[in-house]
Amino acid sequence: MAANSVQKIRLKKLLLELKKIQDFFLEKYGVNDIYSNSKIFEILIANELNHILIPGHSGSKDAKDENGKEFEYKHFKETSGNHSWTFNDYSDTTIEGLKNIKSAIFAHIDDTSFPPKLDWYISVDGKACSDYLKYRTEELLERKPKGHVNKRKMINFSAVQLETDLKLSKTTIMEVNKTGLYYNWLIKIYDIANQIEKITGVTQILTSNKFWELLVSLKLEHQVLSEQAGHDAVDDEGNFYEYKVSKTFSWNFQDISENVLNKYEKEKAVILAVVDKENMKVIKIFEANPHEVVKKLKEKLGDKAERYAQKGGLRRLQVSLSKGDLEEINAKEISFS
Repeated sequence: MAANSVQKIRLKKLLLELKKIQDFFLEKYGVNDIYSNSKIFEILIANELNHILIPGHSGSKDAKDENGKEFEYKHFKETSGNHSWTFNDYSDTTIEGLKNIKSAIFAHIDDTSFPPKLDWYISVDGKACSDYLKYRTEELLERKPKGHVNKRKMINFSAVQLETDLKLSKTTIMEVNKTGLYYNWLIKIYDIANQIEKITGVTQILTSNKFWELLVSLKLEHQVLSEQAGHDAVDDEGNFYEYKVSKTFSWNFQDISENVLNKYEKEKAVILAVVDKENMKVIKIFEANPHEVVKKLKEKLGDKAERYAQKGGLRRLQVSLSKGDLEEINAKEISFS
């Protein structure tokens, strides 16, 4: 259900409060875009372990202690369908780099109650984690048919594997660290997020890209759906939509299987949005024909497969649509206030 005028006024105030907190994080800690890609859980982990966040996203480590020793964070939520920690698109350089950190923190987030909390974790020494990741990769390849290539460059660790193979134990957290550096800010963020979720009916808005989908949906008067719904949003007439939200005029499509492409074909439209994450604003919204989008994705995927044919094949079924593709997929810009 789209928000009414009174709710929209309230939402604008709540979103402004979130922006003020993000501005503070940037000024005080050098950390920006704290509402994307489950960044909030990294803040939560850092608070519990008395760590200091390291500015940056992919490619940089997540936090450091008071002595400057760095940490890598991996987490999964209790409500997640995948109860393991994932290393995505890792390389030999990624594996080697783990030797330089103090430890990798494999955390479990209990999000079955509000607010969510870090209730246990397994700490793995950096060198031990590097060696184990290398060993597991080689073991995985040995179990595959001859000539198999781990194109996806992805591997999962479970708690049982870490406990059994590395002889490690879980560290349980009994009490929330209320003296942590980020505690008061976390409470404020979760309180505001909770109010927004009650108004919009959208849950887990601080997980993945859901927050930005919500901002786009408010402009389109759509209702954002849960991760399990199979669609990103629905309008008042029951039409479903796929959302792609980016900071630039480049929208990434991952894991492009036939099932995924078939799902896109059933959407009313594919929404391509550009947002300013620093100022928390929606800049542009385009509505694209699903059939044209699928046609273009297949074309791009085919071209990419040819380029990588001599390099062992595609690592991942992933391509992007750019500003130059908008005309080809019959995308129309949507006006909004």
